[in-house]
Amino acid sequence: MTKKAIVIGSGIAGIASAIRLRSKGYEVEVFEANSYPGGKLTEIKLGAYRFDAGPSLFTMPQYIEELFRVSGKEISDYFKYEKCDVSCKYFFEDGVVLNFFQDKSKLLDEVSSKLDIDTEPLKKHYESSEFIYNKTSGAFLEQSLHKFQNYFSKAILKCVLAIPRLKLFTTLHKDNVRNLNHPKLVQIFDRYATYNGSNPYKAPGILNVIPHLEQGFGTFFPEKGMHSITKSLVKLAEDIGVNFIFNSKVEEIKTIHNRVEGVVVNAKLISADVVICNSDIKPAYQYLIPNLKKPKKTLNQEPSSSAMIFYWGIKKNFQELDLHNIFFSEDYQNEFHQIFEEGLVSDDPTIYLNITSTHLPSDAPIDAQNWFVMVNVPSNNGQNWNEFREKIRSNVIQKLSRILKEDVEKLIEVEDYLDPIRIESRTSSFAGALYGASSNERTAAFFRHPNFSKVKGLYFVGGSVHPGGGIPLCLLSAKIVDDIL
Repeated sequence: MTKKAIVIGSGIAGIASAIRLRSKGYEVEVFEANSYPGGKLTEIKLGAYRFDAGPSLFTMPQYIEELFRVSGKEISDYFKYEKCDVSCKYFFEDGVVLNFFQDKSKLLDEVSSKLDIDTEPLKKHYESSEFIYNKTSGAFLEQSLHKFQNYFSKAILKCVLAIPRLKLFTTLHKDNVRNLNHPKLVQIFDRYATYNGSNPYKAPGILNVIPHLEQGFGTFFPEKGMHSITKSLVKLAEDIGVNFIFNSKVEEIKTIHNRVEGVVVNAKLISADVVICNSDIKPAYQYLIPNLKKPKKTLNQEPSSSAMIFYWGIKKNFQELDLHNIFFSEDYQNEFHQIFEEGLVSDDPTIYLNITSTHLPSDAPIDAQNWFVMVNVPSNNGQNWNEFREKIRSNVIQKLSRILKEDVEKLIEVEDYLDPIRIESRTSSFAGALYGASSNERTAAFFRHPNFSKVKGLYFVGGSVHPGGGIPLCLLSAKIVDDIL
């Protein structure tokens, strides 16, 4: 008899889980509260402009490729992407512009010429990042740290032996200051803490594994924009027999005798042998499984940062703006202090201002650009977001106008935004936190909520559980559940 699996939510981890279970022979249904799939990895259309609404950086495409491989399909029939020559372009107030080339020798030459420094420390920093990845990926990224038997694996042994070099007992910022020989490089490498919504002044130095994911493996861009990742995987899932049911909010996960029974949708029980929950873990315990004992320590972890995102249709084509662009403030320690310690937005909220434009002809009129403009902000704790939004918008426009030497305000043709309130409303992310828990505590980086539960047949995937947020880690959460099954 064919077993049935139900997936709650069609975020990237939920879609990947559905594909993997269907490839195992399960009958699979995906219930999605929204009218569209993708969670944060969706799109926004405003007049003649189209915007990728969420993640703007695509790394480790091998985890996407694997989904097509296990399904017996050719990825080229569904999804195409290309490697970027430049991962990010950094603009500083003093006029310095750094292109972070994917070619390591070109990158080192760029840093040497623009900053007039010896690049050997930078080279060694990347080598250290690669070392951390090689020693930890098998132990942390590809298996559950919550299974006792996994602690006897070779991957864990390799990781344990490397602990003295994993930078667990220093912060990301201190590690960068110690090993990099220019404040602009420290600022750039501190940025990697924001990849999982954390504070570089508190997060452990092991997060310096992230630069290797970007530089070592490369950054990529889908031929039809980031949202095409969602579209391609949904098409793959449907082609192999997954059934998506939209506008259908799961009201409860039913259990009986410590075993999953199914889910309740529109007051009706739909039975299943396996339920995979792609909901944020905090609202899942509050609304879907309120009768289960809550893991208080895990659920009380500090939320990650959120974002204020503006979607601007710009009536000009700025040739100097490539795919990924970061505009910095010069003084940023106070910014992180206010975001994580006070839950506030500073007077100059332009730290790590990320401008992205897809440069696809269909996404903007001729001689125009679609700008995704993101600023790091705290998760929602009752702040006045209307006031903050106006403040941020004004400061961002002033900064961009100053650097680009153009009145950006006059170029905005269409506009929309996301803030923590809207992010929570549209994606059920607790307090609008983009990555569930932050990694500001050493153990928080490793001991998020597990991918399994004490209820037989109930599993969890997505950015709020192990191994964390971002497209690659969400895909790995689905792979871990697949391996457990």
